[in-house]
Amino acid sequence: MKTWEVVAPGALPDSVRLVDAPEPAIGPEDVLVEVQAGALGYPDYLLAVGRYHDKPEAPFVLGGESAGVVRAIGDAVDGITVGDRVLAAPGETVFGRLAELVSIPAELALPIPDDMPMDEAAALFVAYQTAHIGLFRRANLRPGETLMVHGASGGVGSAAVELGRASGARVIAVAGGSEKAAVCRELGAHEVIDHTTENVVERVKTLTDGRGADVILDTVGGDVFTQSRKSVAVEGRILVGGFASGEIPRMPVNHALLKNYAVVGFRTRPFRDDPVYRREVHDDLVAHYIGGRIRPRVQRVGFDDVVDALEQIGNRRAVGRLVVVRD
Repeated sequence: MKTWEVVAPGALPDSVRLVDAPEPAIGPEDVLVEVQAGALGYPDYLLAVGRYHDKPEAPFVLGGESAGVVRAIGDAVDGITVGDRVLAAPGETVFGRLAELVSIPAELALPIPDDMPMDEAAALFVAYQTAHIGLFRRANLRPGETLMVHGASGGVGSAAVELGRASGARVIAVAGGSEKAAVCRELGAHEVIDHTTENVVERVKTLTDGRGADVILDTVGGDVFTQSRKSVAVEGRILVGGFASGEIPRMPVNHALLKNYAVVGFRTRPFRDDPVYRREVHDDLVAHYIGGRIRPRVQRVGFDDVVDALEQIGNRRAVGRLVVVRD
């Protein structure tokens, strides 16, 4: 079978290669999934170039999530049958899913609706679980509050826009360029700020009558975090979810004291490792999908075009979630 592997983390395209590998064996509590679509995100790019905070030993298979059809089950598996359509969620690692066949513990095989396209199913877990956990578990976003989302046209950002609106929050989306701004409007953002042509802080103040945003999702870091500090409301929460800019910001802590706001860090791993909570969030996301409140925005990529897709992510040219599909 074919797999996409990081053979030696470093500069693209040499760090990643399509290789032939033996079919994986399954244990008594595992299922074998024939992958039809696999999503790529910023962690995949960082893993490929050797800049992710976890550094697995190479070679390893890329891909944190995929979707497909169950082809075999272990003797101890209950509740899953051959032919089921499932999402192959990440477990202890955020890689290992971008292959023609994957063997996973049965608890990581999450059911998907019969009428949900595989490319959309493949993009449902990482971005949407990240946004869901950040907004509702860590930042406690409430109906009627104002949510500001940086990088709102990307994978996690677009998920946050949809989930924020679905929860009854007012959503201010921040993106760069007219194309990405248009995507944010399509996602349902109440207000859109193009940071390439507008002053973000001044625009937020105008839109909120000087109050600022109650919750700000910042996965960019760098100078954008300064914008977040200046845009947050009294008793607001700045949700720190990553540093796509490549720069980890520093802050004057007295600013949080004087303005009475919280800086809330979050990483999905501790929550993702809880199978009960993971399934609760998944079921809530599926209910939103069936209800038409969310729909993953995907760009389909051919199975042979993974390197180009990773370069798009690294250059911040990707809109929504890039999903590798098998014909």
